[in-house]
Amino acid sequence: MRLEAVETGTRTAPGGEPGQRAASPLLADLRGLLADRTTVSALAVVLLAALVAVFAPWLAPHDPYEADLFRRLQPPVWLEGGDWAHPLGCDPLGRDILSRILQGARVSMTIGLVVIGIAALIGTTLGLLAGYRRGFVDIVIGRIVDRLLGFPYLIFPIGLMAAMGPGLANIGLALVLKEWVLTCRVARADTLSAREREYVEAARALGASPLHIMLGEILPNILSPVLVVATFRMATIVVLEASLSFLGLGVQPPVPSWGSMVADGRAFLLDAWWVATLPGVAIFVLVLAINLASQGLRDAFDPRLRA
Repeated sequence: MRLEAVETGTRTAPGGEPGQRAASPLLADLRGLLADRTTVSALAVVLLAALVAVFAPWLAPHDPYEADLFRRLQPPVWLEGGDWAHPLGCDPLGRDILSRILQGARVSMTIGLVVIGIAALIGTTLGLLAGYRRGFVDIVIGRIVDRLLGFPYLIFPIGLMAAMGPGLANIGLALVLKEWVLTCRVARADTLSAREREYVEAARALGASPLHIMLGEILPNILSPVLVVATFRMATIVVLEASLSFLGLGVQPPVPSWGSMVADGRAFLLDAWWVATLPGVAIFVLVLAINLASQGLRDAFDPRLRA
């Protein structure tokens, strides 16, 4: 019966009947990921935030830039004086807080995805190059990484923003210049391990070029930990963007940003706590969801954690 299974192109699963195909590792990882309710819930929150960021102009019940001083510091609907027309209340200029939170999600998600995407691309490329080529290339890239890691994470973008000026593009550039080094170190370490594996030696013996070995043999095998690290770091980027906007160095008014909204409400914490608290809750929920999702992705896809 086993010979018949081999001849028909099927494989006997461990403990199963002949002719039953064994599940692929990727499929097993996906099943394990979907079985984790915490991870699935966190991924749903992150996906919801992404959808809100995309459709914010259509979801917002009011113009987030429209001020109405007659509604200044109007409380949320569940407090006395609240109104369903502005369910989360209004800020010191009478702007709808719900509309500004929805629009602020676009800023946070855009900065997070763009910064992580560019940083992962740069870091993976340089880490792959340093780990495979070694020698002078590894020394130069390593020295740059060491110098950048020597700067405190928040102080580095603050200094760059003070020199370049505030703005969405400048905050993205400042965060990318600091963020790529972490992905680079992960990619380099995994490349150093992968370059000595049998499949790489076999590719060299067959005359494959270094470019083919790096992109075709090593890169697919280091992408999993790189993507896990990139997902985890996105939460840090969201917090940093909010911190810089809180300090007045990030996105400038009147563009809504969760960090600047918290800053606008800090003078009203006793009388109108919702102005600063509700954007802060949005930051907390998104960052927590990203952290939980990245933890689940790491447990499911990082080969170093597999038994």
